[in-house]
Amino acid sequence: MDYEILKLTTDENIAIVTISRPQALNALNSLFFKEMDSMIQQVSAMTEIRVMIITGEGKAFVAGADIAEMVDMTPEHGIAFSKTGQNTFRSLEKMEIPVIAAVNGFALGGGLELAMGCDFRIASNKAKFGQPEVNLGMIPGYAGTQRLPRLTSLGDALFLLMSGEMINAEDALRIGLVQKVVEPEQLMEETLKIAKTIASKGPLAVKKVKYVARAGRMMHFEDGCNLEAEFFGTQFKAEGEEGMRAFLEKRKANF
Repeated sequence: MDYEILKLTTDENIAIVTISRPQALNALNSLFFKEMDSMIQQVSAMTEIRVMIITGEGKAFVAGADIAEMVDMTPEHGIAFSKTGQNTFRSLEKMEIPVIAAVNGFALGGGLELAMGCDFRIASNKAKFGQPEVNLGMIPGYAGTQRLPRLTSLGDALFLLMSGEMINAEDALRIGLVQKVVEPEQLMEETLKIAKTIASKGPLAVKKVKYVARAGRMMHFEDGCNLEAEFFGTQFKAEGEEGMRAFLEKRKANF
C-alpha cells in the first residue's frame, strides 16, 4: 500500500520505519494503525530483513494519540480504538525479528506504549517519557497499564501512570524503561550499530531468543525452562553446528 504517515528505508538487512507526521508531533490516529499493520506485514515478508527499527521524524517519537480524533468518541468507540492499538502493538511483539525503538524525542501516552511494544529502546538524551492520560481524565488504552509494570518496578510504573509526570532519558534508563542513552546526533548511528550487531548473529537463534523470552515470561518458570530446552535442542542442526564448528575452526560463521 501507499503510506501517508510511515516511511520505510533499508540499510543492508535492517528495516527503518519512520513515523512522519511531524506537524502533529507524530500523534497516533486510525490511519497510523492501519499503516503500521500493513508495514508489519510488509517487513515480515522481506526475508532478507533481520532487524526493524522504529523512530520518529522531527522533535517527537510520538507525542501521544490524536486527541482531536478521540474527543467525541462514545465508550463503545473508545473500546474499539483501544483494541486497535493493543492489537497493532501486540503484532510488533509477535514479529519474529527484533524490533528496536530509536526514541528521538517525546514518547508520551500512545508514543510510550508504542516504544514499549518494541523489544528494547535506545533513546536520545533529549527524549522525554510519560503516560499523561490522567491529566485528561483518561487512562492508557494501548496496554500501557500492562507493559509498564512489566518493564519497570510496580512503584515506578504506578508513579508515572498516576502522576502523569514526564521523565527524562536518564531517569528512563535508571528505571529500566530504556537500555541506552546517546547524544541526539548519534541516535540512529548507535541504533543501527546495535541492529547490525544483532543481524550478524544466527538469525534463527535471535528469533528463538525473542520467542522463548517473551513466551516464557507468561509461563510458570518450569514451563519456560522446558520451552527453552526444546528450542535449544532444535538449534543444534539448525545453526548451532555451523556456529560451533566456526568457533572451533577460528573462522566466521556462515549464517
